[in-house]
Amino acid sequence: MRRFLRFLLLKPILWGAKKFDSDPDKIRVFDALTKLFNRILDEPGKLGPLIDFDPQTDKYIIFSDQHKGARNGADDFILAAPTYVAALHYYNQKGFNFINLGDCEELWENTLSRVKKWNAEQFEAEKAFVQRKAFIKVIGNHDLYWGNDPLARLELETIFGAKIKACEGVVLRTNIAGTALRIFCTHGHQGDVNSDGNWFTKFFISKIWGPLQSYLQINPNEPSNNDYKKTLHNEIMYEWSSEQEHIVLITGHTHQPVFESLTHIERLYRQMALAKAGADTAALDQIRKETAPFQKRFDALVLDYSKILPTYFNSGCCCFSDGDITGIEIESGQIRLIKWETKGNDPGRTVLEEMPLTDLVAAITK
Repeated sequence: MRRFLRFLLLKPILWGAKKFDSDPDKIRVFDALTKLFNRILDEPGKLGPLIDFDPQTDKYIIFSDQHKGARNGADDFILAAPTYVAALHYYNQKGFNFINLGDCEELWENTLSRVKKWNAEQFEAEKAFVQRKAFIKVIGNHDLYWGNDPLARLELETIFGAKIKACEGVVLRTNIAGTALRIFCTHGHQGDVNSDGNWFTKFFISKIWGPLQSYLQINPNEPSNNDYKKTLHNEIMYEWSSEQEHIVLITGHTHQPVFESLTHIERLYRQMALAKAGADTAALDQIRKETAPFQKRFDALVLDYSKILPTYFNSGCCCFSDGDITGIEIESGQIRLIKWETKGNDPGRTVLEEMPLTDLVAAITK
């Protein structure tokens, strides 16, 4: 019966997940991002910290959307959990600061006590950053509890052994070749009507959506279920960031990695245009091989991606069903999109995209 129902309901549920998870309104998103960014600048610490950093010596890893659950059929984090721990051990040993960019715990579908019970190892790996005062926890729409429950701070102290405050965002501030650069990090659900944590949303997720997803063993975060083209929410985030002055925006929320304001397929499309202009046959052959599995989608792209400004980045997520996780690194004057995946018995790190911050600043200040 379960198999039959899964076959029958798979496409409607995936459609519903997409519709339910993201219904952004541009005006609301613009207003919410602008207000949060200005509040952090005007009142540092109130909604989030304002941090001056040295791009050559300070290191940051940004992960989001773990959705730590209870190891049941609705837990999207199951396969990625060991990879996540291995990645955190790596970054802690190398002295990175960790920005945990929201939806860290799946508190729409689970109680906090169940999440704590089944994720002790993951919380312990995060605790190592807390002990070094190198941990920033940002609130997402699936873990709004950290921002609106009077017991949240006590719970955080119990988990991490220190007093920390979950925030709505963080601004990293630096200077690159004489030009000011501000990197605004927030979860990215701001202005999303269907992800604002209202009572009906919470009721529907906890009483209907979560149990149904668990019973049918359907994970909307399958790589095959993700669009190759940016989601509307990512498009709006890019539009906001491209209209700001010397600001780079980094979010999560959509579970779709974005680097230099482009998804992977859009970057390939841009690279193909450059390869054609330079008559680089070797590069063209390599791009054609890589795009063959999704040729129809690739051929449907029509924009001139050479004109897109590198103002928007998305960390992706830490709950892909194949166990992979993605994130954003800032280190040694570079910004990178990285992936951690299980290779044999040991998780390994791969740099998917990389860009010097000097090039980024030059591109957005032309």
